[in-house]
Amino acid sequence: MSLPTIPTDWLEDVRHGFFTREGGVSKSIYGTLNCGPGSDDDPEAVAENRARVAEAMGVLPGKLLTCRQVHSAKAVIVEEPWSAADRPEADAMVTDRGGLALCILTADCAPVLFHDPVAKVIGAAHAGWRGALGGVLEETINAMRALGARPDRIEAEVGPCISQRAYEVGEEFLDAFMAEDHEHSRFFAMGPRGKYVFDLPAFCLHRLREAGVDGCGWVRRCTYEDKGRFFSFRRATHFNERDYGRQASCIALPGYA
Repeated sequence: MSLPTIPTDWLEDVRHGFFTREGGVSKSIYGTLNCGPGSDDDPEAVAENRARVAEAMGVLPGKLLTCRQVHSAKAVIVEEPWSAADRPEADAMVTDRGGLALCILTADCAPVLFHDPVAKVIGAAHAGWRGALGGVLEETINAMRALGARPDRIEAEVGPCISQRAYEVGEEFLDAFMAEDHEHSRFFAMGPRGKYVFDLPAFCLHRLREAGVDGCGWVRRCTYEDKGRFFSFRRATHFNERDYGRQASCIALPGYA
């Protein structure tokens, strides 16, 4: 099945997709490709949406794998599929097994996809500000290294996420970053409403490059500003919507698991 995806500068030699909210069956505020089982959407609609993403990725629905994302730095090595009920509590996955699609669900946080084309190892990470600051990208790279990958060979792409101009934060948010490194101040600016704004995609790219991944980029799509193509937790909050959907970002090696 063909579903709209966002073009990337990297990862061209591996099956992947930063999917939008288009092409699914969900209604109302979840329209249409809501892949988040944690939402209050109709479970049957979510299951159908996930099946469509799985088909687009060339895997069976049961091999489209998501974690119970908790804004941690934990990365797991995937050796075989798991059921939805048994999905691990983690925010990143890596594998060298073919036929498994690693899928990250987001609605403003940054999905990051990884590939070492020599070692044939892939990874996917959910990087909100807590996870990015806590080291989820580095832990993803470390888990890939355990399977034979090397940072200097890894390609990574940061998918659609909230952009700096839409990401207002408070003093305590800035303090958390400054407590780790005063150089983090360069990822903050003063916004037009007199509040700090944070550059999440730039911070993710910084952490990737510091970890030795030079081949990385951002798709330059803001989830908050593009209501037609992306779900956004922050936008839903600002408009007093009762819930929000999640878009999928996936990567898979060819083969069968």
